[in-house]
Amino acid sequence: MSELFLPDAAATDALGARLAQALPARAVVHLHGDLGAGKSSLARALLRALGVTGTIRSPTYTLVEQYLLPAGGTALHLDLYRIGDPGELEFLGLDPVEARLWLVEWPARGEGALPPVDLEIRLAVDGAGRRCQLLSRTAVGAAWLDRLDLD
Repeated sequence: MSELFLPDAAATDALGARLAQALPARAVVHLHGDLGAGKSSLARALLRALGVTGTIRSPTYTLVEQYLLPAGGTALHLDLYRIGDPGELEFLGLDPVEARLWLVEWPARGEGALPPVDLEIRLAVDGAGRRCQLLSRTAVGAAWLDRLDLD
């Protein structure tokens, strides 16, 4: 586990860039935190660093936003806050094989219907900044954390 303090939006963007630089071939990321903890901001920073241009929408109301990655494959950004039952994910038509990156906010609401998580990111408001914990859950996640330059 790695723990960081993100004092401002620039630090969140920098973490997103580091995550993008070390991104494995395929990864599933669960983003945890209360409303306003910075989950969508970190997801947006990661997608920007992967080369996504144009508007990056929050999936709060659409549940899922899909982005083509310039290096190939797609990224899925999900916000499951409004999901009442994990079975509802079946109706979104998500293809776990096609997506290179899954960024899932409120993943507990989709438990049992999501691919296995590689990296958990826990965000919490801490004064004017954010406290961030990164926890690997698979060998892919552990290798990803090892490649990050968090110093």
